[in-house]
Amino acid sequence: MSSYKEFHRRSIEDRDGFWAEQAALVDWHKPVEQVCDFSRPPFVKWFKGGETNLCYNAVDRHAAKRPNDRALIYISTETNEEKVYSFAELQREVERMAAVYEELGVRKGDRVLIYMPMIAEAAFAILACARIGAIHSVVFGGFAAGSLATRIDDAKPVLMVSSDAGMRNGKPVPYKHLVDEACKLAEFPPRKVLIVDRGLDKGFPTVEGRDVDYATLRAKHLDAQVPVVWLESSEPSYILYTSGTTGKPKGVQRDTGGYAVALAASMKHIFTGFEGETMFSTSDIGWVVGHSYIIYGPLIAGMATVMYEGTPLRPDAGIWWQIVEKHKVNVMFSAPTAVRVLKKQDPAYLKKYDLSSLKHLFLAGEPLDETSHKWIMDELGIPVIDNYWQTETGWPMLAICRGVEDSRIKLGSPAFPVYGYDLRIFREDGTECGPDEKGIVGIVPPLPPGCLSTVWGQDDRFVSTYFSLFTDPVVYSSSDWGIKDSDGYHTILGRMDDVINVAGHRLGTREIEEAVQAHKAIAEVAVVGVADEVKGQMPMAFAVVKNAADADTPEKRAALEKDVMKTVDNLLGAIARPSRVHFITGLPKTRSGKMLRRSIQALAEGRDPGDLTTIDDPTTLEQIKAALAG
Repeated sequence: MSSYKEFHRRSIEDRDGFWAEQAALVDWHKPVEQVCDFSRPPFVKWFKGGETNLCYNAVDRHAAKRPNDRALIYISTETNEEKVYSFAELQREVERMAAVYEELGVRKGDRVLIYMPMIAEAAFAILACARIGAIHSVVFGGFAAGSLATRIDDAKPVLMVSSDAGMRNGKPVPYKHLVDEACKLAEFPPRKVLIVDRGLDKGFPTVEGRDVDYATLRAKHLDAQVPVVWLESSEPSYILYTSGTTGKPKGVQRDTGGYAVALAASMKHIFTGFEGETMFSTSDIGWVVGHSYIIYGPLIAGMATVMYEGTPLRPDAGIWWQIVEKHKVNVMFSAPTAVRVLKKQDPAYLKKYDLSSLKHLFLAGEPLDETSHKWIMDELGIPVIDNYWQTETGWPMLAICRGVEDSRIKLGSPAFPVYGYDLRIFREDGTECGPDEKGIVGIVPPLPPGCLSTVWGQDDRFVSTYFSLFTDPVVYSSSDWGIKDSDGYHTILGRMDDVINVAGHRLGTREIEEAVQAHKAIAEVAVVGVADEVKGQMPMAFAVVKNAADADTPEKRAALEKDVMKTVDNLLGAIARPSRVHFITGLPKTRSGKMLRRSIQALAEGRDPGDLTTIDDPTTLEQIKAALAG
């Protein structure tokens, strides 16, 4: 096995040779003519002339060889359902859904908007699009009608696939009224809405001539055989809108062949998940992790994939580990937020189940603090791999690639640039940072396979958003601050707008959060920069204590606040000391676990917190308002 450094070097210096080898991991209907066409920078076309199909690579080729092996494991702790689909059964269901699409007039290149809970039919809906060359646009099943309408108008879908309701914490979350409202608000509503009726929202209204029942149409196509539509590698596979967009949403457009190869290679080199094994990603199909590592990645690798509807705490904090034991999960992928949630629970739940099948746990989605990293690795007794990437890249940018070299894990660090990414840390003037110098994480183009090919319908926005910060040379800007140490390990410090400028000193919110969390009483913390007349900005902390009794009186809160500030002083210096440390019982997050830092910051500065359609627990914002008022 070559060293990882050599592996990465070759991916940059012999780009065509390297990626030609990786392309052999997927099946091609027509061979590739040119590996990398970078004749119109910053746009790049990968595997030009080659024809392939994502659904074929994820389903058909495995169904032909291993028809009875497990492919999709659907589990809902909300409705107490569980169903395992073999590759052959998954292919039948996808072909039925594809036949329904064709009956409803969906053709190659048409957009299908999928607004679904985490149910098996959502996987069928996604794969059926890929099968017939339609472009799917999955919208998280929790967005409000207005947000859904803006995405409808940008994608202009001919069909929407939805459900009567999702479920959360044992209660139905009706979808249909949101679908109806969004279609009224939209300028370009879909001609048809296909409804998967779960029986959760009895008597939901239907729109005559537009709404159609999935079960009825499926029954007509039980024996359907729908051939795959072969796509040229650069043809689009899907649009995924980035979260927190204001005004016109920004649709990340993904290609077909580059994405298939990138995912296949990542399963081998990063996640080391192989044919016949099982992967459990705890994300949602509405987010990029759900696309890459619930639906496509594991299936392309011939693995079984777990699709889970539920929370990490219901029926109890052992549910995820129960799933690992029962289905012999080999690779697991979650988020740092989930780890911090589990850290507050009885650790006995982690010891209750046989986790011997689990090779490693991957965490991504936000910076992973050292304390949580150490805790979960100690509790599980397996490698916990921090990795960093974005909706735009589609797969990891920084990670340890255990399939190449089992490098040392450094707590809180997503480690090294992944092969294919010429990733560097830049100063704002475009020069490259030295070791231990904070800067902006950038990628020297061309972007590797699997990354966004453009912004849907807006090539100019693709260039202005991602390639205008540095122009000599032109570099992709991640809009994230990072730092690299002398051993080459990287740490992500937060978004560029999460870097606080205190009297001319740049302080990453991540650094201050780490310092606050180093106090033994603190379970979790969010730090935001708040406008200050004298210093420009000052950090303000909102912390969750491990034991509520430590902050249940004004006197205890004042003493604890002082002690936390002293901890920050000792670790980072007085310049990083928060102006205030407010104690609350929960932090505002989206349902996918992302911290709503901009909303916290807006409240702290007396501004409108913005779009809160994806917030998991609205009472957390009320607590912040009360803390600020008190």
